Amino acid sequence: MIKNLFLVAIRNFKKDKGYNLLNVLGLAIGITFSLLLIFYVMDELSYDKHHKNADRIFRVVSYVNEPENKMKWASTQFPLAPTLKKDYPEVEQSARFVNADRAQYKHGDKEFYEEKIFYADSNLFQIFTHKFLEGNAATALMAPHSMVLTKSLAEKYYGKGKTAVGQSLQNNFGETFKVTAVVEDVPKNSHIIFNGLISVNTLPADFGDSWGQFNYFTYLLLRPNTNKEAFAKKLLPMYDKYMAPIFAEYNIKIHYGVQPITSIHLHSDMQGEPEELGSMSYIWIFSAVALFMLIIACINYMNMATARSARRAKEIGIRKVAGSTKSQLVAQFLSESVLLTIISLLISLVAIYFLLPFFNTLSGKFISFGSLFNLTTLLILFAIVLFVGLLGGSYPAFYLAKFQPLTVLKGTLAKSSSNVVLRRTLVVIQFSISMVMLICTLVVYNQLQYMQHKDLGFNKEHVLSVAANGNGDMRGKVSSFQNEIRKNPGIISVSAAQASPGGDLNFNLFSVESKTGFVEKGIDTYGIDENYLGNLDIKLVKGRNFTGLADTLHSMLVNESMVKDLGWDEPIGKRVKFPGDTTGRYLEVVGVIKDFHVKCLYNPICPLLLNDRPNSRVVQVKLAAANIPATINSIEKTWKTIFPELAFEYKFLDQDFNSQY
Repeated sequence: MIKNLFLVAIRNFKKDKGYNLLNVLGLAIGITFSLLLIFYVMDELSYDKHHKNADRIFRVVSYVNEPENKMKWASTQFPLAPTLKKDYPEVEQSARFVNADRAQYKHGDKEFYEEKIFYADSNLFQIFTHKFLEGNAATALMAPHSMVLTKSLAEKYYGKGKTAVGQSLQNNFGETFKVTAVVEDVPKNSHIIFNGLISVNTLPADFGDSWGQFNYFTYLLLRPNTNKEAFAKKLLPMYDKYMAPIFAEYNIKIHYGVQPITSIHLHSDMQGEPEELGSMSYIWIFSAVALFMLIIACINYMNMATARSARRAKEIGIRKVAGSTKSQLVAQFLSESVLLTIISLLISLVAIYFLLPFFNTLSGKFISFGSLFNLTTLLILFAIVLFVGLLGGSYPAFYLAKFQPLTVLKGTLAKSSSNVVLRRTLVVIQFSISMVMLICTLVVYNQLQYMQHKDLGFNKEHVLSVAANGNGDMRGKVSSFQNEIRKNPGIISVSAAQASPGGDLNFNLFSVESKTGFVEKGIDTYGIDENYLGNLDIKLVKGRNFTGLADTLHSMLVNESMVKDLGWDEPIGKRVKFPGDTTGRYLEVVGVIKDFHVKCLYNPICPLLLNDRPNSRVVQVKLAAANIPATINSIEKTWKTIFPELAFEYKFLDQDFNSQY
């Protein structure tokens, strides 16, 4: 019977090709873009679930409460991981990720700058699941200066199909590492991604002994059936035991929380995440949009099928006279709808094959076409066929099957008023959903345009940034580099700083002068030179800019938010010192700058402290708009002359800042 239903459906499809092709096209478009959104949602929901013990892996996070500020950090202190393993029986294993500085690595004649390199504990692979292609997981990170590479990084330096274990890799800080293992590339649906791992035993013996520095990611493998809330409460006494001697006198309280790693990507609200986070809001929005697009496609099919009901009325009448029951006719029309949906789905898969690279670029995903054909995806495809086929064909099937044969064959079929009302209702629903989606799209587009074109308080156009991450003191070379490129007529101005807007800032605890004496406060800070403000068009609203070497000892600039936050009526001359510093060293405010967005617009403008650090490693070059490629070539030649040991890599400030969105 099923075979007969589909044979009749195919015959009807061939009989009216134009109409059916139009239906197929409408369904295919709806299914294609719904599937792309569904694949995006599936990828977002899959983060970190590839680890064997994902349900028992947790990250420890820090809650830092100052008298006037509360902070939530994804990082903790260096001694925390081994202390938790020693003091708490619930902890089966603990391990740390310690971010290594961006550096240039070299093997033979191959030299590249590398990021996402971490120092890590040797038992890391007892917590996380990574497939080893070479080497032994148990010993890979035991010895100092041992290094584990991902497959991509190993092939980059040693070539495809070549053995990497036993080879060496040098960085531009004079360190040599021995490759002890190679693992598969870390899946992109991971909240922390590394390209290489260096044994934490490489670090100096006294590295990170202090409980006062929060720069390290701590992970735990808890024993089965451990309650995370109860475990987090057990960690509360750690403040009195380890941290109170450092922070109690400043009235700073600290406690820890534990996050399941599978919830980090979509639910974490911590500062200092190693990768960009997702959002459950996007999951709900994209899921709703995917459903609405399928509903629109179904409504379109319903309307077209019922609008042509009169053309099939005689067929229905003859079938009923010949003995067909209502259920048989319903099955016939539903089978036609399912067949059209299957054809539309096949066309959609072809479209997705060609659209997927563009979609990945647009969404920042790395979804491969082959990865779509797993059990979960196949079940989703099957569900879509049933949903669209049965929903789209339901009303036409039941509506057409109720025609009376005598009325139809006499040619006196009248339009059902209920049919007209329902069709009009469906059209209204269809256009309403479409208009809502169009309006929402325009709102999102305008928001993105606003974020990318809003006045940020500095000028990011035509500013090239290049970092001299070399071994030893690079200030003399940076000074020579700046002096040489200033001779180029294509360069408007040059400055140096420890960071740029959109980059990583330091967050330090300071004792800050207030109306009631010195108070302890965490403040974003980095060093700049006297040319930085002018180069980026950052406005000075009070006082003066840095003027020379004397300012490196005691002077600082602050932004308007810091002045407002501390309630300074007269900021010039106010002092800041490091907590516990008994040497009498301090920084004094010499100028106030207008607030600017050093972070993306998702973040509020926070207090900012800038100190004078001439010839810092990050150089900002303001280019004239004319003939930029030739100017960059000239800069590269100068770079290779002054920094022959460093590869020339640059970024444009506007692109780097906008990439946060």
